[in-house]
Amino acid sequence: MSFSIEGRTAIVTGAANGVGLAIARHFVANGANVMFADIDEDRLEKEIGEEARKEGPVRYFGGDLRERLTIANLLSATIDAFDRIDILVNASRQCLRSDPLAADDGTVEELLQQNLMTSLRLSQAVARRMIQQAERDESDARSVGAIVNLSSIAARRSQPELLAYSISTAAVDQMTRALAVALAPHRIRVNALAFGSVMSASLRGQIREHDDYRDEIRDNTPLSRIAAPGELAEAAQFLASDGAAFMTGQVVTIDGGRSLVDVVAAPAH
Repeated sequence: MSFSIEGRTAIVTGAANGVGLAIARHFVANGANVMFADIDEDRLEKEIGEEARKEGPVRYFGGDLRERLTIANLLSATIDAFDRIDILVNASRQCLRSDPLAADDGTVEELLQQNLMTSLRLSQAVARRMIQQAERDESDARSVGAIVNLSSIAARRSQPELLAYSISTAAVDQMTRALAVALAPHRIRVNALAFGSVMSASLRGQIREHDDYRDEIRDNTPLSRIAAPGELAEAAQFLASDGAAFMTGQVVTIDGGRSLVDVVAAPAH
């Protein structure tokens, strides 16, 4: 079974930096057409603007995907550029600390909107497009499409200061399972990657602020290191490919063994 995604078209959100950018670039390197999507259009222009202006597999879309109209515009831009959508990677996510005892702390609502609802609405819109494509291409027996969500091991950990983030990622896990069942009759697969500490832009910033943070993470990870974003990119490619053709509704953990030994007080992202 091949892990190839060559010739397929993917939308990758959160693609201006960190994990999302690594996944999008990896997909391009492996032969996919990719729409890089992010709210930070300036950063997208800086990262891939020159590539996007060429006739080739790279385009970008800047906009706030919390808005329904922006989602519709993203789909239209992708179809105009590549004529179809085969893969969606919901890599846009936000991690904020919160006060679990503050009644007026709106972080839970904010992260549910950013980490859950944006991915849900985009997944629904992309799935409808995939179903339309399948009706047009009746002879194609392969999976109609694949959706890959990004989650976290924080969904299974109880850390008070990450209450909002834990709730939102747990919701992403359940969304993954529910959509997998709902979309299975249409041959659309939905899976998620739950990761531990990855050298994302936000984690890099936290390490700069706290000198001992890197060592804390390493000490609480059996493989004694922080993952590179590219390591998630390879796993995302597997889930998007026909190599995972009989996998759906799964939350695959990539954390260096962290969740096997995790101490409640140790930071997890």
